[in-house]
Amino acid sequence: MANEEKKAKKVRTREEENRSYDVFFTMVWLIWFVLYPVKVLHRDRLPEGACIICPNHTSLADPPMAAIAMGRKAYPKIMAKKSLMSLPVLGWIFNRIGTFGVDRGNNDIGAIKNALRALKDNCKLLIFPEGTRVAEDEQGTGKTGAVMFAYKTGAPIVPMFMTRKKRLFRRSVAVFGEPYYLKPAGKRATKEELDTAAEDLMRRIYALEAETK
Repeated sequence: MANEEKKAKKVRTREEENRSYDVFFTMVWLIWFVLYPVKVLHRDRLPEGACIICPNHTSLADPPMAAIAMGRKAYPKIMAKKSLMSLPVLGWIFNRIGTFGVDRGNNDIGAIKNALRALKDNCKLLIFPEGTRVAEDEQGTGKTGAVMFAYKTGAPIVPMFMTRKKRLFRRSVAVFGEPYYLKPAGKRATKEELDTAAEDLMRRIYALEAETK
C-alpha cells in the first residue's frame, strides 16, 4: 500500500509537465541556436490539438531539434527508448516533461497505452517511425506504431524531415509536411494496411528532403 501511494505521488499533472517543459525548452533553445542553428519550414502545417509528428532519425540531436522546430507551446509527448529513461540526468528531465519510454522490439503495452492516452488528451505525440537511428546516407524502414496510433485515434500524421548531417555551428533545416489522416477499410486496420501505411509515411517523410536544399 505504501509503495502504491509513493507511486501515486510521482504522477505529475499536465500543467506541471508543461511548466517543466517551458524551463527546459528555454535552456535548450539558448544553447541550440548557437551549436546547431536550425531553419524551420512550414511550422504552420502543425494542426491544433492532437497529432502524430513523425521525423526521420539519424542523430542523437534529432529529439531536441524536432522539439525546437515545433515551437515552445507545442508541449509534445515524446516516445523515447526505454533505456534513456533511467539515465541519471537525462532520465530525470524526460520524466519531468512527460516523456515516456518504449521497450523497442517488444510489444510494450504500457508505451502503447501512454501514446493513445496522450492523443486522446489532445496532446501532440512525437515518435520516430524508423524506431532507431539510421546512417546518414540510408533510409530506414518504418515501423507500424505511428500509423497504428493514427488508425486507432483518428489523429492526423504530420511527416517531418530534418537535415541528415548535423554539424556544429552549421545550419540544419527542419521541414513539416502536410498533415493527413488514415482510416481503415473495415472495423480495424489489417496488418497489410499497417505495413502499407508505414511505407507510405516513410515516403512522405523523405520526399520533404527536397525542400531542405
